[in-house]
Amino acid sequence: MTEQARRAQIIAAAIEVVAELGYQATSFKRIAQRAGLSSTGLISYHFKGKQELVDEVFAEVLRRFTTFVLDRLDRADTAAGELRAFLSANLRFMAAHRAEAVAFLRLRPHVSEREVAEGDHRKMADLLRAGQAAGEFRDFDPDIMSIFLLALRTGVLTRAADDAAVDIELCERELLIAVELATRR
Repeated sequence: MTEQARRAQIIAAAIEVVAELGYQATSFKRIAQRAGLSSTGLISYHFKGKQELVDEVFAEVLRRFTTFVLDRLDRADTAAGELRAFLSANLRFMAAHRAEAVAFLRLRPHVSEREVAEGDHRKMADLLRAGQAAGEFRDFDPDIMSIFLLALRTGVLTRAADDAAVDIELCERELLIAVELATRR
C-alpha cells in the first residue's frame, strides 16, 4: 500500500471513530482497530500525534464539505437562491455524508485552524449585503443576521449529529421557511 493510500485509510478510520465515539474517546488504538492495522505505529509513522491527525481529518472533511456545497451554489443566480442553496447543501451533506459531518462537528472545537467560523460568518454577511443591495432582502444588520442564520444551521446539524433519527429533509424545509421569513422584504 502506498503512503498516500495508507494515510487515506487512517483518515477514513479516524472519521468513523470520531463520529461514533467523539473526540475524547478517539485514540490511535481505536483508529488502528477500525482501519485493520496491526499496530498504532503505522499511524504514528504518518501523524506525529493526535492533534496532527485531528487537524488533517478536519481539513479533509472541510475539503469534501466545501466541494459539496460549492457544487450546489453554482446553480443559484440570486442572493436569496444562493442562501437557500448554501443552507440546503449544508443539511444535504449531513444526510449524504453523516459520518463526515458528525466528525466535523465533533472535531471543530479541537482543531488548530480557527478561521473556519469567521470565514463562514464573513461570507454569509457579504451574501446578505448583496441580497439587500439587489432588493431581495429586507433591511437588517447583515452581521447580526449572519450570526442567527449560522446558529440555526449549526443547531440543526448538531441535533442531527446527536440523533440519527432526526428527519433532515423536514429540518431543511423548516430551516428554509424560517430563513425566508427572517430575510424577505
